[in-house]
Amino acid sequence: MKKIITAAALAAAAVAMATPAQATATARQPSTQQRPAILPAGNGDVLSSEPGVFFLDPLKAIKVDAAVHRIMYRTTDRTGKTIAVTATVLNPVKSKYGRRPIVAFAPGTQGLADKCAPSRQLADGTEYEALPVKKLLDEGYAVVVTDYQGLGTPGVHTYMDREAQGRAVLDSVRAAQRLDAVGLPDAGPVALYGYSQGGGATAAAAELAPAYAPELKIKGAVVGAPPADMNKVADSMDGSAYGAFFNYALSGLATSYGIDTGPYLNAHGKRVTSDLRDNLCTTQALAKYPFLNSRFLTVDGRPLTERLRRAPWDRIVADQRLGKRKPAVPVLLSHSALDDVVPQQVGKTLAADWCRQGVTVKFAGNHIPGHIAATAGTVTEGLPWLADRLADRTAPSTC
Repeated sequence: MKKIITAAALAAAAVAMATPAQATATARQPSTQQRPAILPAGNGDVLSSEPGVFFLDPLKAIKVDAAVHRIMYRTTDRTGKTIAVTATVLNPVKSKYGRRPIVAFAPGTQGLADKCAPSRQLADGTEYEALPVKKLLDEGYAVVVTDYQGLGTPGVHTYMDREAQGRAVLDSVRAAQRLDAVGLPDAGPVALYGYSQGGGATAAAAELAPAYAPELKIKGAVVGAPPADMNKVADSMDGSAYGAFFNYALSGLATSYGIDTGPYLNAHGKRVTSDLRDNLCTTQALAKYPFLNSRFLTVDGRPLTERLRRAPWDRIVADQRLGKRKPAVPVLLSHSALDDVVPQQVGKTLAADWCRQGVTVKFAGNHIPGHIAATAGTVTEGLPWLADRLADRTAPSTC
């Protein structure tokens, strides 16, 4: 039996471990699970679980009919250090499947603050990717949504860290399979799905799976608008309507690699970076800091994109590059030609890199205007493609 803990107990533990300045903020955010002193031996082992809810709206008028559990599970960070991560496991009440498939839903950009964790936003009715999650449930799939490293757990979210994100996705599947309260098959079919940051995390998980989680029966991966090459994505984002995302990436990767960004930033840059790190989720960040240009944040007036091309950042950026490793499963890669955050050529290059390695890839381009709106294209293409993979039909290829 897994340990069941209440939201009140979790909140109390969070406040007890917080500093005085943090305690007030934490108290306003219930159900913050804390890492136990000793973690179990296996990646994907469930550390704790509690009942949850899933609402489609912030008024909490539309509750999704599914069994929901918020869990904490073991995974490892980029360096291989054992860490605890939270996630939400959702099981539809009705399903046409006997051995119910599990879809690992890797969320897109949420923000860096703990309040932005998908597990909280699904419960609060504020998760902007709620509809894709519900569509997967409507298809009869169980869904597990990771919070990634540092969202809902102590520390800064390691946003854009390829290995940490990919491992968190794969271990969320293991955790869902091991959760006694849900009763999903231990060796049942699995699929991976994600858009934007989630597309990158899904791609990373597909590349890592052969070595990191070879026992998972992954049938395919739906990868939407993946930020596969940070140099090209950073150039596109900095100074754009999505400039806050570049700042997220700087904070996330600096945390993962132990770099102090303070010396790069002027006083204004430090205030903005702190605000984005500690207070603002995606929609709030885009509204408060539209067209954020990093050259106004630096002590030397140069954009931070220039620094990415110098040591140690050049190596860090290279570490995040997708397409160097071979997924062992078919991939659908969906990307709009009118994407204003991740250029479509980035997705085309990733597809070509995988094709050269012998991966079965279908590149599904579309002309939906804008990065956010184009998530609909990934849903439209992805659901029937997933259904075919789970039915063991031959995967199409555009290689």
